[in-house]
Amino acid sequence: MSTFIIEGGHQLKGKIQPQGAKNEALQILCAVLLTDQEVRIDNIPDIVDVNKLISLLKKLGVKVNHVGKGSYTFKADEIDLDYLESEAFKKDGSGLRGSIMIVGPLLSRFGRGYIPKPGGDKIGRRRLDTHFEGFIKLGAKFRYNREDHFYGVEAEKLHGTHMLLDEASVTGTANIVMAAVLAEGTTTIYNAACEPYLQQLCKMLNRMGAKIGGIGSNLLTIEGVDKLGGTEHRMLPDMIEIGSWIGLAAMTKSELTITNVSWDDLGLIPNVFRKLGITVERQGDDIHIPAHKDGYEVQSYIDGSILTISDAPWPGFTPDLLSIVLVVLTQARGSALVHQKMFESRLFFVDKLIDMGAKIILCDPHRATVIGHDFKSQLKATTMTSPDIRAGVSLLIAALSAKGTSTIHNIEQIDRGYENIDERLRAIGAHIKRVEGN
Repeated sequence: MSTFIIEGGHQLKGKIQPQGAKNEALQILCAVLLTDQEVRIDNIPDIVDVNKLISLLKKLGVKVNHVGKGSYTFKADEIDLDYLESEAFKKDGSGLRGSIMIVGPLLSRFGRGYIPKPGGDKIGRRRLDTHFEGFIKLGAKFRYNREDHFYGVEAEKLHGTHMLLDEASVTGTANIVMAAVLAEGTTTIYNAACEPYLQQLCKMLNRMGAKIGGIGSNLLTIEGVDKLGGTEHRMLPDMIEIGSWIGLAAMTKSELTITNVSWDDLGLIPNVFRKLGITVERQGDDIHIPAHKDGYEVQSYIDGSILTISDAPWPGFTPDLLSIVLVVLTQARGSALVHQKMFESRLFFVDKLIDMGAKIILCDPHRATVIGHDFKSQLKATTMTSPDIRAGVSLLIAALSAKGTSTIHNIEQIDRGYENIDERLRAIGAHIKRVEGN
């Protein structure tokens, strides 16, 4: 188990470029299974979860060629379907959450798709019902082996239909879309997720020959086609990383420029941080955060009531940034309520922040009230363990702003979502050292 040693209290300065989007990558990479033609994908982040998925595709028989930093070509013309029922696949597929998204493409193109219970962050219940209910509505037969938690769907031919999703699941929508593009007839998906990464997937599929309408809305119409071809695709920058760097700049009173952020795809993110009192300046396609020497003051509502920051499906605020918001609030001038609606275990890392001196009241598993220090009382260094990707980077931001030297164990969790984070932070002045475990 590897560790970060962080000497906090140092101002940072410079430019930092966000990596390619992790959550987009997990969808886009699975889409290469829909064609026997070559697909080139650029701006792929070099992170654990994505690399695991690329390795899984290789074991499935996809020909993968690394053509440059962040750039790969994929050709799925000789897929080994027998691997799907092997013990090796049960082990490999259970190692990451994104493996669930191979099921839709495999079902659509080959008539069967299997997956063991996927892994991922322990942030609460993450049910798969939306995925499989969608496949069943398209005509697939579903089976589940409770003994080894193995899911399967099979169909001779999928048929278009109308469906109303029980939740606007991003991965669920992506999986159903990839199943429907080769189905016979027309499929309409209402209450579909419409976040930018899902839009990216749909646009890529259309370039491959799919016929998807309503992109960017919560009602998608998919006219099935017989075959898809190759294409080239460039992934968006990671909006979660962009939000992380905004929070880092504010907490360390640093002047930072985040480059090439694709402003038009950030939705509410800049404005939510502005509500926390953080100056977020647009400079072309960059974000500039000036040094907040006098701190930052949380806004209240018009009637004077306490600000609430909560998550919601796109275009609402992403749940992946609530951990960052919570940390940023610990040094704000004022108070706010953080309401994490989607996952009941995601706020449990606040005990680490309380140990560092933060004033946080955990109201229940979903809500925490934060009373800001206004930098009058600096967070204190401590030893912590990263519980998941987003909490891990939030604790890292807290450590970089704290007085003294902190230790964060289990940083493999952070590596799952952030590319070479220690090297990139050192480049802008952070005092951070990686110590490899045994």
